[in-house]
Amino acid sequence: MSLQVNEIFYSIQGESTYAGRPCVFVRLTGCNLRCTYCDTRYAYEDGKELEIEDIADRVSSYACGLVEITGGEPLLQKDTPMLVDRLLEHGRQVLLETNGSRDISIVDRRCVKIVDIKCPSSGQADCNDMDNLGRLASHDELKFVIGRRDDYEFAKGVLDSARDQLPEAGRVHFSPVFGLVPPRMLAEWILKDHLNARISLQLHKIIWGPDQRGV
Repeated sequence: MSLQVNEIFYSIQGESTYAGRPCVFVRLTGCNLRCTYCDTRYAYEDGKELEIEDIADRVSSYACGLVEITGGEPLLQKDTPMLVDRLLEHGRQVLLETNGSRDISIVDRRCVKIVDIKCPSSGQADCNDMDNLGRLASHDELKFVIGRRDDYEFAKGVLDSARDQLPEAGRVHFSPVFGLVPPRMLAEWILKDHLNARISLQLHKIIWGPDQRGV
């Protein structure tokens, strides 16, 4: 069993309720979407085939209890759930960040799924698998990347229509597109509407800058 891996690195988790914690990232190759603001285009095709045991060994070498599997879109590769299982068996806390277009129910429920619901400015909003809202566990998380005002209104509409299916408010994130939407403006929208969600800034980009890879 193997996976196409773009990179494995040790850094600070940047955008979830786990933000600020040391984390090992396994970035898998390939994505079925082409979001206008994508900052990981280098993961569309570049990668190396690695056996799942080799990936798990490399993760273990960092002596870190938190692991995030990301992409690209990690659920494009059929063996990704097996990697999740192996890391859980090794006692790791596992996060999986997904673009929201694939069925998350194939992944062990102990894994924390961070599901990105695509908003209009992404150009990919028609690709959302909205059935994933009914597949969320209480510890899973939702992310809306906000590139303009209609993204914000779209995200609010999703919350209004599916509130009973959503995780607790602290696990619903509104994240401004870095360098495009001023965080203060998004914060003011949220405060004005008394929105029960969290503003989420990309901490790793604030620390190392937006163009640094592998951090």
